[in-house]
Amino acid sequence: MTVQRGKKLSISIQEHMAIDVCPGPIRPIQQISAYFPRLSPTSPTPVSPNPASSPLALSPGSVASGMGRAHLLSPLLAHGRAGGGGSLSLTSSVDTSVEINSSDSDDCTALGTLEFELRYEQSNSELHCTVIRAKGLKPMDFNGLSDPYVKLHLLPGACKANKLKTKTIRNSLNPVWNETLTYVGITEEDMHRKTLRLSVCDEDKLTHNELIGESRVPLKRVKPDQTKHFHTCLEHPPPLPSPTAMGEALRGISCYLREWENEQLHSLEERGRLLLSLQFLPPVSIEEGDTEGGEGGRAGGLCVGVRRCAHLAAMDVNGFSDPYVKIYLKPDIQKKSKHKTSVMKKTLNPEFNEEFFYEISLSELANKTLEVTVWDYDLGRSNDFIGGVCLSCQSQGDALRHWTDCLKNTGQRVERWHVLTNELPRTFSHD
Repeated sequence: MTVQRGKKLSISIQEHMAIDVCPGPIRPIQQISAYFPRLSPTSPTPVSPNPASSPLALSPGSVASGMGRAHLLSPLLAHGRAGGGGSLSLTSSVDTSVEINSSDSDDCTALGTLEFELRYEQSNSELHCTVIRAKGLKPMDFNGLSDPYVKLHLLPGACKANKLKTKTIRNSLNPVWNETLTYVGITEEDMHRKTLRLSVCDEDKLTHNELIGESRVPLKRVKPDQTKHFHTCLEHPPPLPSPTAMGEALRGISCYLREWENEQLHSLEERGRLLLSLQFLPPVSIEEGDTEGGEGGRAGGLCVGVRRCAHLAAMDVNGFSDPYVKIYLKPDIQKKSKHKTSVMKKTLNPEFNEEFFYEISLSELANKTLEVTVWDYDLGRSNDFIGGVCLSCQSQGDALRHWTDCLKNTGQRVERWHVLTNELPRTFSHD
């Protein structure tokens, strides 16, 4: 390139692009720049304030015929300007970074589809999920097939505690399960605030299992005692921002992620579910006992039945717990109200079916508080507190309703699920 009047003319072109300029006299920089009009103020393309780095692209229509037979092999948009100080650079603005075969395709069936049914039985607090089939799954193995199975998780909540899993179908991209998985202890509040995540995974015996795709359904879409059918497209899981960057990462994104953050914070207080039965038995006189063929009179009292727990928090390194339940009727001046169930080894969903009786009058019971706590048994060291619930006339929500139903319906057994919280009352001990 020839230098005119001490000013340098530099031309940089993109790879695979050529400019053929016919031989002729070299015009001064000022004359060349006249053929390249500056961008108008309304131009949508930003211009760098640094003249040396300002991009300039040529198209056949933007070059005047006075430059000779100059032409480009591929048309480009003219959105540059002549560099100041007699410097001129020519570069391409075409972005070729788009991947056509990206997995984040607009086709919603890129990962496959999943068909299932949900039914919530309000009377026994059970949620039934029938996984029917999947179609067109993304192949994950070298043979072009997959070994798919489906995992269920309730969000928010501990994944280990509430995970349910179907059987694995070998070498198939269109598996059929027709398998029903059941969650117990699902309250009406859960149906309004929880989400069911269905993850389709590929089982691999040699390495870790791989996620194919997932589908999430808010349980509030399911009406009580009605079966709802779903046929959804599998999607990639949403990114999980770190807690330290949560504020900045979620700013200006979507309301869904902000609600997800609130649910995650709320889930830290939940430690599992407990099914209790309460029954106040009125006193029976000696004459009534003889009439009914009994052995004599019986004092009235409260019968507490510890039925089962569900979705308990894992307290041991193996991902499980060794749970047992303790109950107190307080205030307990004589320290005689404590009862304990047996210990269930290595489970997060134990069944106890044990009952305990407190001899007490109905008037006295109205001023008492029933404290129920769940513990993880550890040999040789202090037991770990899992969660607890208190039932009294000063309680709130389900605990208050359960307690008042027991006092109002003497002689009747009343069962209800309770959510365990990680709040440990000061009166609890670690025995």
